[in-house]
Amino acid sequence: MLTQAKEKLHTHFGYTQFRTGQQDIMDYLFKGESTLGIMPTGGGKSVCYQIPSLLLDGVTIVISPLISLMKDQVDELSGLGISATFINSSLPYDEVQTRIAGIRQGDYQLVYVAPERLESPGFAAVFEQLPIALIAVDEAHCLSQWGHDFRPSYLRIPELINRLFQRPPILALTATATPEVAQDITTILGIPSSNRVQTGFERDNLSFHVLKGVDNDRYIKDYLVRNPSASGIIYAATRKEVERIYARLLKQDIRVGRYHGGMNADQRRDFQEQFVYDQLQVMVATNAFGMGINKSNVRFIIHAQMPRNIESYYQEAGRSGRDGEPSECMLLFDAQDIRIQQFLIDQSDMDDTRKKQEFKKLQSMINYCHTEGCLQEYILQYFGEKQTTPCGKCSECADDRSIADVTKDAQMVLSCIHRMGERFGKTMVAQVLVGSKNRKMSEMNFDTLSTYGLMKGKGQKDVIQFIDYLVASQILRLDGGGYPVLKLTERCLPILKGESKVFRKEARAPKEMSQEDPLFVHLRELRSELAAAHDVAPYMVFSDRTLKEMVERLPVTESAMLEIKGVGESKLDTYGRAFMKKIAQYRLEQDVK
Repeated sequence: MLTQAKEKLHTHFGYTQFRTGQQDIMDYLFKGESTLGIMPTGGGKSVCYQIPSLLLDGVTIVISPLISLMKDQVDELSGLGISATFINSSLPYDEVQTRIAGIRQGDYQLVYVAPERLESPGFAAVFEQLPIALIAVDEAHCLSQWGHDFRPSYLRIPELINRLFQRPPILALTATATPEVAQDITTILGIPSSNRVQTGFERDNLSFHVLKGVDNDRYIKDYLVRNPSASGIIYAATRKEVERIYARLLKQDIRVGRYHGGMNADQRRDFQEQFVYDQLQVMVATNAFGMGINKSNVRFIIHAQMPRNIESYYQEAGRSGRDGEPSECMLLFDAQDIRIQQFLIDQSDMDDTRKKQEFKKLQSMINYCHTEGCLQEYILQYFGEKQTTPCGKCSECADDRSIADVTKDAQMVLSCIHRMGERFGKTMVAQVLVGSKNRKMSEMNFDTLSTYGLMKGKGQKDVIQFIDYLVASQILRLDGGGYPVLKLTERCLPILKGESKVFRKEARAPKEMSQEDPLFVHLRELRSELAAAHDVAPYMVFSDRTLKEMVERLPVTESAMLEIKGVGESKLDTYGRAFMKKIAQYRLEQDVK
């Protein structure tokens, strides 16, 4: 059946080989076995159930919380000649009934369903009567209460599966699962732990950058001016900040949209469609935007504020470069970001156990912002993977700054924490070190400590950032939830004795993206014209990666065009000839020159 799967891959999607992990997952499914697939964003998770839906007897059910993704994928699959539909809250009652009737009649090979729909007894009854060949659970980390996006409605999935007359194979898919979350998923869905396919979290086309102490507004403006043709997303932690950045960019004549939970559904949908169809250059949004936006040519992600945890950050950053082309992920860090996230956790309705877990995740995110090691390596280690060599392109690896010996400053900080009994947080420690005149200093006799005012030549903010660096370097650790206290680690004693040194670097901004090839620009314009004519998003015509391969190989015949990755027979018939004509015209112009 794998041979037939490859034929379907080429015919419908234009590729001759499966990506890493895809064939392994399908091998389990074709043997009737359930499996968990952990693949990075852009790794091709959708194909793992789309191809089997064409070959297995019965209907494939895809359970996903991503309403926008459902519509995008159904539109794209329909354009490829694959019968698919979706059922979610965006549809009126009559339309839902019509689609259910079509599902019962066997009109669709593949059906996307929102997890909340499973709570409806009526739909559950329909579900039980269908000849189900496969159940795919997308964003499977939502099953785990230790995941970053736990959704109670997902717990209905195993309940529904158990009511089926015959259990079909289950495919659980996620891009962000720590070892703990992965174990949770397999246990809840009854997937053998040996049936896990993990391709690795590394995204080698992404470069990560953390910038501290920059003017966010100026940086964002300059970046967009330097890269006017690059499509991207700017994330902010609050609705208020989204509105502020949006208004500012609008005044600067940037083609910008916005997206957050305070807007009505029509507004969100309108901006989202403009962005997907390349009518807007950039979206400013909270984390409510982007899940399931299958736009392949997002070239950059800017986090104007630090996210709450590594899982959210990597998922949001991973929305860039889905086509495999080089893309940038910038995080503009400010200490105020920490207080915002602490406040959001404190004000949530989570129980104390979950809050403690969230504070722990937040600390890992803070450590990421202050590490001076490879940023990608830090992320991979968080997800339980080891990287053999640094990535070579993140803001730390590509950094040519000189390294300063800061052992003396570290000794001052460590000594101060020790003399304060390891009972206080970094703000209080920093105030003692800079010799603050705060009333608490005298009330608690901190102004009598030998370490009081040892770093009075530095600003309190600079000392706090240095403490954060020591925490990120695992020289210090933070203990507690919303108000953690600083603790010394086993690494401190050699530093205090002068037997071990501490080094640190300075900050630096990333470079602008490279200029584009003239033919690529022409092909992208043609793509936009064809997309508008066929009422589809530009990425549904061809991805940036496919266009760049056309630029490299200059195909002007059908056979040559079919050798380009991403060009199948369906797309050749619909769009290919227009691109062949444009490329032939370009080649003629070059010959004349």
